[in-house]
Amino acid sequence: MKTQKYIYWQDETVFIGYLEAYPDYWTQGETMEALEENLLDLYKELTSGTIPCIRKVAELQIA
Repeated sequence: MKTQKYIYWQDETVFIGYLEAYPDYWTQGETMEALEENLLDLYKELTSGTIPCIRKVAELQIA
């Protein structure tokens, strides 16, 4: 099973979050479960190849 790290916080009555690899694309949910469902949907959309010019985070090795 693959995993994907995400960052989240609670802002009054909603949970807001984004996938660590895609920090420009946020979503929200009224509960943590709803937020995780929305993040999963977001991941599927972002990795489907149907949305052009998606920004991602990468890591550069420096010798």
